[in-house]
Amino acid sequence: MAQPSAGVQSKLTMVDVRRMLAVSVQSRARTPMTQLDKHIERVQDHSDKNSIFRQLRQNVILKEMSEAETAELAPQLVVVDCNKGDLLLHQGVYEMEQYFILDGILKRVVTSPEAKEMILRFAGERDIETSYAAWRLKNQTPYSIVSVTKARVVKMPLPDWVNFIGKHLPLKQSFEFEVTRIMSDIMAHTITLHLLDAPGRVHRFLRKHAELADHIPKKELASYLNMSAETLSRLKHQGKI
Repeated sequence: MAQPSAGVQSKLTMVDVRRMLAVSVQSRARTPMTQLDKHIERVQDHSDKNSIFRQLRQNVILKEMSEAETAELAPQLVVVDCNKGDLLLHQGVYEMEQYFILDGILKRVVTSPEAKEMILRFAGERDIETSYAAWRLKNQTPYSIVSVTKARVVKMPLPDWVNFIGKHLPLKQSFEFEVTRIMSDIMAHTITLHLLDAPGRVHRFLRKHAELADHIPKKELASYLNMSAETLSRLKHQGKI
């Protein structure tokens, strides 16, 4: 997907941000995602299956599940192997899924009708991605979810996930708390784009997301921080970050 130029980024205003966060457009025609879907229960390689379950037990939401709950959830989970740039969720659709990230990095991107794009967040291994708030409000998805790097995620239909956590209230509470935390982080990031200078934005990201810093392509990170890749590189060479 095309990234905004440095000139466009430098003129991004709070009005632009509000419009981009509010917009819900119909899904555009895109190249189909190159991926390999497989239900966990059908994985023949036992070492691979064990690795998947081990990673799931490290997930920010699933780590508290009992063995019985894991056994109940597993048949509903599909493993997806993604290439860089693969689109997992289209902006503007009603069919939604819940994602648990095993490896790699995803990004949440909102696109305006004028094709301006803004990265709202990155999510790495042990994290989740979801459109739970839109689903609860019966809205279309207000953003896309895209693979930034080669990634492996586990997914299931969002209505099925909601049904599952409805039977396991501690898990539901943990999940809804995490969704609220994510939304709060996105709002805080959006505000700091206008309150902090370029070095301040980089330092804030490094402080809050140190585990992702070395794995996100510089062009993607620069876009997220509302600056050009050249500016990001110059700040590094000048020793300001």
